[in-house]
Order: sequence, then structure tokens, then C-alpha cells
Amino acid sequence: MSGYRLVTYCHGSGAPGAGILVDQTVFAAADLFGGAPSVLDLLQTWDRTRAVIAEGISAGKLKAGTPLTEVTLEAPVQYPANFFCAGANYWDHLEEMAELVKQMTGKAPSLEKAPEPWFFVKTTRGTIVGEGSAVAIPSFTQKLDWEAELGVVIGRKTHDISEADALSAVAGYLIVDDLSARDLVRREGSPFIYDWIGQKCFDGAAPMGPWLTPAEFVSNPDDLAMTLKVNGVGKQDSSTGQMVHSIAEQIAYLSRHVTLYPGDIIATGTPAGVGMPKNEFLKPGDVVRIEIAELGTLTHSLVAGS
Repeated sequence: MSGYRLVTYCHGSGAPGAGILVDQTVFAAADLFGGAPSVLDLLQTWDRTRAVIAEGISAGKLKAGTPLTEVTLEAPVQYPANFFCAGANYWDHLEEMAELVKQMTGKAPSLEKAPEPWFFVKTTRGTIVGEGSAVAIPSFTQKLDWEAELGVVIGRKTHDISEADALSAVAGYLIVDDLSARDLVRREGSPFIYDWIGQKCFDGAAPMGPWLTPAEFVSNPDDLAMTLKVNGVGKQDSSTGQMVHSIAEQIAYLSRHVTLYPGDIIATGTPAGVGMPKNEFLKPGDVVRIEIAELGTLTHSLVAGS
């Protein structure tokens, strides 16, 4: 692991706080910033934060740390004001979904690149959970699916930015599992047809982490290998290079419509290998493990809901 990572962690019975992970040791961010800052606080002045951390590490200002194995990691950013999720944004995922549509209708849909990316919004507090979480499967779904995604964390207030400059707005990256209730995609009898709250927003619907990797320590976010396994069995095996709309395109598009704020998160879509085309879904006792190159590994489990 090169450089440092930002974490939200608990040690013993202490309250969650921002930490700086260096070589498998977690140091309290308060050592450098005073008070009890959260990661979200640190993101508000990201350019200054980066400089203070770099100087603090170089000058040996971090006090005695705690081994990573002795802390509990929580969701790194608690909690973003906005959580945007890209839909249908991987070519290999579009191909597997097109095959499913062909089987159902006898006609294959077009796979041309749309002029602009497409997004929905997912809730944050309660929905976002961290590394090692036990997610309760909601009683209202029998078809809970996995979706490994690269998460982009915004590091400065951004409005109407160009694609050429878009990556300058990024503080860092993390891993997201966009859990989805496939049997709640459509709501019959409603003129709006699609139920985005029902299928995408419930407690624990967005495991996220294990930490925030600053952008300067990611070689090429548009070409990172990513895998997802359920109980050790490979399900998704792809690369962010399969994105239809790049990270820069997504940021530029969103910023034309709304102002992006420090801490906002963009989940950039999922590749092929989700459960729905094979009618495979998560059940109590399952363990999901997502790995994205240079970003670490996110693991969570599933338990029965009440």
C-alpha cells in the first residue's frame, strides 16, 4: 500500500472518529487537526487536508497509532449529502442484460452509447454501512442482488465543470456494493412504473469502504481490476475500463445539473456478473467480498431480516 488512507474507525468503546491509515497502523486524525474531526469534516477543505497530512507524516507528527487489526472500521464517509448511482454503465453488463431481454422478448436491444450517463439517487444515513457489516435482508424482498461498484468521493465544491477538468474535483475512491431488491424494480398499478426507493433504498443497502484512498495514490481509476465473490465463488470479474461513460463524463454531467459538494459520492455502475440473469440471489449466511485493485477489499455478510 503506497501513501495513506482515510478511515472512520472505533477503538474499544470509543466513539467513531477519523483516522489516517499508514502501513497497517491507524493514527487519530485529531493528532494533526485537533478536536474530533470526521472524514466528512476533512473533505470540506481537502486541498489543505492533503497538505497537512503529507507534512504531518513527513515530520513524524502522528502519535502512537493502533494496529489495523485492533480497530473496527465503519463507512469511511459519514455521511455524504448526496449519493448518486450510475445505471447501465458497463458494456459487459449491458451485454448480459441485453441477452436477458432477448430471451424474454425475442428481440435484442441496441447497445449504442447514450449521449449522457443516467443516474438515480440512493439514501445515505442508515443505507450506508461499513466494512464487516451484517446486512439484514429486508422482509419485503426475495431477490436481493449484488453490484460491485467503484465509488468516487468529491473533494471540492463543483459546478458545471468540464470533462477535461473533472478529475480535479475528486478527493479519492472507495468500494461500494449497491445492493438491489430485484423483485421491487417495478410497481404495478403506479403510473411511475419503477420503484427506486423500494429496490435501492433500505437499511444496509450500500456497504462501503473499507477506506477512502486519495486520488493521488490511484494510478488510473478508469482501468482498475474488480472482482466480487459470494461465499468464495467468483461472480463478477471485470475492470473499470468497461465503463460506458468515464468518471470524468459522469462528474461533468452531474455538475451541469446540480452543485457537487465535498463528501458527495458517485457510484459509477456495475459490471457483468450480477445475480438477476441467472436467477441467483443473496440469502442469510452469505458473505460478499469485493476487491478493486489499489483500493483494498470490502467484505460484508447477510443475515435474515426481522
